[in-house]
Amino acid sequence: MNDLEEASLQTHKSYCRFCHAYCALEVDVEDGKVVRVRGDASDPVYGGYTCEKGRELPSALNGAERITASLKRNAQGDFEEIPTAQALDEIADRVKAIIQKHGPQSVASYSGTHAFQNSAALLVSKAFHAGIGSPSYYTSVTIDQPAKFIAPSRVGTWEAGPHGFEDADVSMMIGNNTVVSHYAPFGGLPPFSADKRLRDNQKRGLKVICVDPRRTETAKRSDIHLQVRPGEDPTLLAGIVKVILDENLHDQEFCDRWVEGVETLHEAVKPFDLDYVEQRADVPRELIVEAARLFAQGPRGTATAGTGHNMSMRPNLSEHLTLALNVLCGRFNREGERIPNPGLLGPGTPRRAQALAPDPVFGKGPQLRTRGLGEVFEEMPCAALPDEMLTPGEGQVRAFFTIGGNPVVAFPDQEKTIRALDGLDLFVSIDRKMSASARRADYILAPRLSLEREDTLVLADSWYEQPYGHYTPAVVDPDLDVIEEWEFYWELASRLGTPIDLEGGTLPLDEKPSKFEVLKLMLGESRVPLEKIRDQQGGALYPEAESLVQPADPDAHERLHACPDGIAEELAEVRDEELRDDAGYANDANPFSHRLICRRLGHVYNSSGQELSGLARKGVTNFAYMNELDVEALGASNGDLIEIESETGRIRGVIEATDELKPSVISMAHAFGGGPEVDGEERLFGSSTNRLVDSATNYDPISGMARQSGIPVNVRLVSD
Repeated sequence: MNDLEEASLQTHKSYCRFCHAYCALEVDVEDGKVVRVRGDASDPVYGGYTCEKGRELPSALNGAERITASLKRNAQGDFEEIPTAQALDEIADRVKAIIQKHGPQSVASYSGTHAFQNSAALLVSKAFHAGIGSPSYYTSVTIDQPAKFIAPSRVGTWEAGPHGFEDADVSMMIGNNTVVSHYAPFGGLPPFSADKRLRDNQKRGLKVICVDPRRTETAKRSDIHLQVRPGEDPTLLAGIVKVILDENLHDQEFCDRWVEGVETLHEAVKPFDLDYVEQRADVPRELIVEAARLFAQGPRGTATAGTGHNMSMRPNLSEHLTLALNVLCGRFNREGERIPNPGLLGPGTPRRAQALAPDPVFGKGPQLRTRGLGEVFEEMPCAALPDEMLTPGEGQVRAFFTIGGNPVVAFPDQEKTIRALDGLDLFVSIDRKMSASARRADYILAPRLSLEREDTLVLADSWYEQPYGHYTPAVVDPDLDVIEEWEFYWELASRLGTPIDLEGGTLPLDEKPSKFEVLKLMLGESRVPLEKIRDQQGGALYPEAESLVQPADPDAHERLHACPDGIAEELAEVRDEELRDDAGYANDANPFSHRLICRRLGHVYNSSGQELSGLARKGVTNFAYMNELDVEALGASNGDLIEIESETGRIRGVIEATDELKPSVISMAHAFGGGPEVDGEERLFGSSTNRLVDSATNYDPISGMARQSGIPVNVRLVSD
């Protein structure tokens, strides 16, 4: 590189927002364009790590598939460019008319996975809905993991938090594959440089138990792999809990002081004897006992669960039993222990060694009109949103905004979702590309992408096991008519005259605030001032945030609930189900030959990135992975097409043989493919497994979440 080139090249510190891992980056900018990114070797947490997805950020910003101007559907059904300000005027007028005619509940928003990467998007959009009086606020959390909030709300929480990973003696990972997914908060394997962190901790003596129907990348590195039959996590976990309680391996002192319902839980799991669990879960009894004893001996470490665990049937029971393992074994920080990261952006409240009483996040707040479902942790359940669009009457959703998401491929029951979207009075999509959902919108607004905006680690603030913070400025300012997601809601509110109330105050509507001002109002008073984190170039540690666990209040009396209402009854329902020899679920009307489970792929984020050439070289379809014996029985080979049929739908998949699965199990990545317009092009786009799902059957009664993994299916070989 010559001197002139060096003079035009600038390097900035930032962090990646392709996924939830938020890896620290150095970004090279030339002539106002991002040309290269790499891991920031000076970062005290990431140490130069980044993945192949993050290294493709220049392509995401500069690629030909990016939408760079707002679009409006014309009378002929085609899109034409429109100034964003004009689009906002028109959208606001139509929203006002819809509210006047149908009421505020008729206006709904969905924040998808990428909305979580914009630090202001979620809370501002939620506050906008509160301001117009609409409870119709949805996010992707209710698609795959609502049980992670429901379970602890029924059990109660420990104010000082759970054990971390870096000093754990044992870690049980259930249905999560952090080595690939880069997502496992709450005591699990840290999502950044996960493979190295796992190896380093195993070298110091960490023992790993993996529960997964697939011999995943994480399972291959585990000390014990319990290769459970898909959908049988509750059976297996009940068996493990029974061993721990039968052998008095639990932390009796902790339970006597802080836990109630231990005996009730013990009674509820007694029918899950080892012979039964082995037969139903298809895991050798010797491994079940070994895993139970290894986890119980600890003394430090937690059980954590991922989307595979949560997207099967009975997710709340599965998540409860996971949490029960931690409660029974007392896997929480105690008085005098160090809390290395109580969170930099939250208030500086003390953490005491005591329980906080259960406070269920369901059964209160507004109700939906369909299926008896209601608000869950102050959100509405996504699986019911298409029904709310399709069901006539007062409160029917008529206007819909989606930010950072693609409901056509993400929502269960694709055909119903498409009918619902196509029947709306107004559909606005904020999307960087012409996705399967965006192509059905009335307006597509072009978003400002990650390296073009400032952000801080709101979502991940307490995930780190060090007091780590990072505030990134915008690295480049595109010469484009683009908008941030939070700005969209501010622009609507300013036109409608409705408030946006945040933790620290109300956003002004007469003059647009800066992103920093929005974040300050969102966060209120924080343990470490946001100004300090902003003024530090790059990620840094803030040791002043570290604290020690304080003693319990002398009169502390609240307790954790090992067996809250409904758990014993649900365990009894599981135990009463008829055992089946085929791959179908107990009580299914028809037998099925296989069960289809979800998975992640390392080179894409769900299917985001599939369109980027550097990542597409790793594959553009979501292969149908099958055991080699199953492939042979079909008379098939790698690359052949199969039809996969459930009770409610069918898709085609491209075969890839593997020894990672037991016979009769198929593994495919979730949220791939497109709408009917790409049918027959499975090799180029993949297939949406959600076509196999009926959102109105086999769903969780609290969250409405449909079964999206462990789906009973039949398969047959087909020609192209």
